[in-house]
Amino acid sequence: MSEIKFEEKQYLGLNKMSLSRRIALALFCFVAYYWKENHEKSGELFFFLGIAILVISVLLVFVLHFETKVQNKSIILDGLWTSRKIKIDLSSIKSVKKVMYSKYILNRSVYNLHLKGTIRFYTRGVDAVELTDKDGLIYLIGSQKSEELARIINQELNP
Repeated sequence: MSEIKFEEKQYLGLNKMSLSRRIALALFCFVAYYWKENHEKSGELFFFLGIAILVISVLLVFVLHFETKVQNKSIILDGLWTSRKIKIDLSSIKSVKKVMYSKYILNRSVYNLHLKGTIRFYTRGVDAVELTDKDGLIYLIGSQKSEELARIINQELNP
């Protein structure tokens, strides 16, 4: 087995968009509990629902969304449970650059999303690595360590 030059794991529960949605829903449940507690006894359901949403949020922090590896002159993106393993051969890559993933603050988690001529992989963060292959296909890989990933890919392309 060859040496892994880069490895990064990204977890589903750390995505800002889904985390803010779950927190807003839990806050709504707690506000509804407070309002119902003063008027009716059925408000306890909202309290337990809010607690359940917070527990699920904590558990999602440990759920792996995808893993990025650079090894054997290729980039391997291994996704969540039933997703296919994607292998990008570095010999077909003609350019690598670090870019901003999106101009928006909240972005949804995606794995192997084909959109407007770009294949996207993203869980969280601001930066991404843009790979362009010889056929003109663009891969956009979101990463917390995008500078290191781009540097290692460039080292693999130009030994």
